[in-house]
Amino acid sequence: MRIAIFGAGGVGGYFGGRMIASGSDVTFLARGNHLSAIRQYGLSIKSPLGDITLKNVQAVENIADAGPVDLVIVAVKLWSTEEVAKTLIPIVEQGASVVSLQNGVYKDEALRKYLPSEAIMGGVSYISAVIEEPGVILHKSPLQALTFGEYDRTRSERAVALLDICQKAGIDATISDDIERKIWEKFVFLVGLSASTASMRQPIGAIRANPKSRGFLLDLMKEVVAVGRARGVALPEDFAEDRLTYCDTLPAGMTASMHHDLMQGNRLELPWLSGGVATYGRELGLPTPCNRAVEDILALYCDGQ
Repeated sequence: MRIAIFGAGGVGGYFGGRMIASGSDVTFLARGNHLSAIRQYGLSIKSPLGDITLKNVQAVENIADAGPVDLVIVAVKLWSTEEVAKTLIPIVEQGASVVSLQNGVYKDEALRKYLPSEAIMGGVSYISAVIEEPGVILHKSPLQALTFGEYDRTRSERAVALLDICQKAGIDATISDDIERKIWEKFVFLVGLSASTASMRQPIGAIRANPKSRGFLLDLMKEVVAVGRARGVALPEDFAEDRLTYCDTLPAGMTASMHHDLMQGNRLELPWLSGGVATYGRELGLPTPCNRAVEDILALYCDGQ
């Protein structure tokens, strides 16, 4: 399986790097100084699971330069999804499959505007990683997992092939028979973590320790559960409480990538996270006051400084 990874940041760079280190055929699509550094020096990963330095990494700026591809892993920021989807039309017509590891629940809806549904496999990533400097990925905790699967719940050959690649790379990977629910399960937690750490400018440890901020975190996630259930996703009624318990197990210093982007003055994925929850709420006639508050509070920073 020849893999192209659209985006060589924390998610794409880490998982792609692990795949390359185990012998898989992977080409990165990157831009700017990060692309230049990868081409000149290779890709380095700093990780509590062991550092990796990769030389002679295949990296291009345009998908047309990647050659024949069997699978495209999309790992760009959410605002680039439709732009990426348009560029993938030719290689999907040639038989390539696509799996997005992006945040949120809007990603595959955006891909389906341009690509046939049968080409798209659902996917979720679990990792805290960022670009520390051009050509260097910093993996912040031992967690590094992928879940993927077909929306029709079949166990496809392409899912099994990707699972084999992940297992050889030492990536904790599973195939799900209900990938839509898995995506929403992560969305519940992700919205809570991103909205709370970014709006409060604090890591999860401080937020969960204070009764008021802890209550706000729980309410953020309850709103996502209510919206998901209204859309027909099989989330348990008490799933927000389950995710709050999970938050208690996280490293106290953990923040979301949106917090990192806010602190760096970068553009935010806000419209597709808390903003997305608020939009779904309006469409469904469901109140989402906490997520709307986060959307409004962070609106000044949404496009970066």
